[in-house]
Amino acid sequence: MNQQNEATLSDVITEGINKTLARELPNAGPDELEQRRRQMNKAELMDAYLQSFDREPTGNVIHGVVQRLFGIDLDHVSLLPEAEHEIQAAGGLQQSGTHPDGSTPVPREIIDIKLATGGKRWSGPEIRRLLNSLFGVNLDAISALDQAKISLFSKGQWVVRKDHDLFVVYTGEGDVDVSVYPTAYFLEQTGMDGLPEDLNQALTDLGYRPDGERKSLYYADPDGRPVPDAFKGQTMGAIMAAIRNSYSHL
Repeated sequence: MNQQNEATLSDVITEGINKTLARELPNAGPDELEQRRRQMNKAELMDAYLQSFDREPTGNVIHGVVQRLFGIDLDHVSLLPEAEHEIQAAGGLQQSGTHPDGSTPVPREIIDIKLATGGKRWSGPEIRRLLNSLFGVNLDAISALDQAKISLFSKGQWVVRKDHDLFVVYTGEGDVDVSVYPTAYFLEQTGMDGLPEDLNQALTDLGYRPDGERKSLYYADPDGRPVPDAFKGQTMGAIMAAIRNSYSHL
């Protein structure tokens, strides 16, 4: 785990992670536990923290660990339309998407509704898949970006952003469109004035088109639907390949 991740941990989360690691490594001393914790990515840290609870974590707990580890405030994300129908079917919301008293549920309440319908103890990976299905927040993919040198703007907030990132993936409201463009750091280091040709071609092959205002490439779903995870994965894969082939030294 990098230093930035370590800095986001509160004492409560660190204590929970160490509790889980102590069970897994009963003979480890404090220094060994700290070293192991620093090697973990965000998804692994989330798993370890949630495993430290003796009972099912609540929506408040999940909201807190996601905000601390991933920098994402789940209170500012929207419930996907298909997920709203599912929650209504479970009896958690009216057809209007509100509580019976007319109030609008916050995401952590929606998480509690869904957890209560599972009839089981939810694991960390299952909770991340749940968050993706409810709100379109793919924490596993975000965790994989830790060292990727890619900034990501999604759900109206910066999800991943570091000073020496090389490219930006910027998704619009509702994730119906995506822009990819180089960072100022990349342009400064390479002397280029836009995306490198190999990346430009790879993204064009996926369906991206030039957006002259920022010397970026732009893609929007023809039917106005959210861009699917598979397409986002192809986009990230093309960018990572370009970095790996030519810019890993930056």
